[in-house]
Amino acid sequence: MADDKTKRGGADRKLIALTERYEVAYWSKKFKVTPAKLKYAVKKVGHSAGKVEEYIKLQKHRAADKKRIALGEAYEVRYWSKKFKITPARLKAAVAAAGHSSRKVEAYLTAQKAAKKKAAKKKAAKKTTKRKKAS
Repeated sequence: MADDKTKRGGADRKLIALTERYEVAYWSKKFKVTPAKLKYAVKKVGHSAGKVEEYIKLQKHRAADKKRIALGEAYEVRYWSKKFKITPARLKAAVAAAGHSSRKVEAYLTAQKAAKKKAAKKKAAKKTTKRKKAS
């Protein structure tokens, strides 16, 4: 039972009782979440404090990583490849060069595209000067 007043051992300390306001306040403060988020986490994974803590850490981690590119996840590689309109191989090369931040990868790809355009313009300019000399 989550909060049996007759039992005062370690097993009871590892459980979260949502029916007790003081426990909700304690665990909310300990995990640095709102009581509503705590209650949602308990409903998702159960009353175990350890499982709830893992779940909350995972949720915080996911929120912080929304703009990071995880090459280990196939769905992320597909998503970012489609978003940047490049092949997965180019995406992996860009992440290796710029880091896992989607903003840095986007800036890197934009810079590469600009450099490519500049090189194409130079090449076109050389062709026109050669034609003029030949005529």
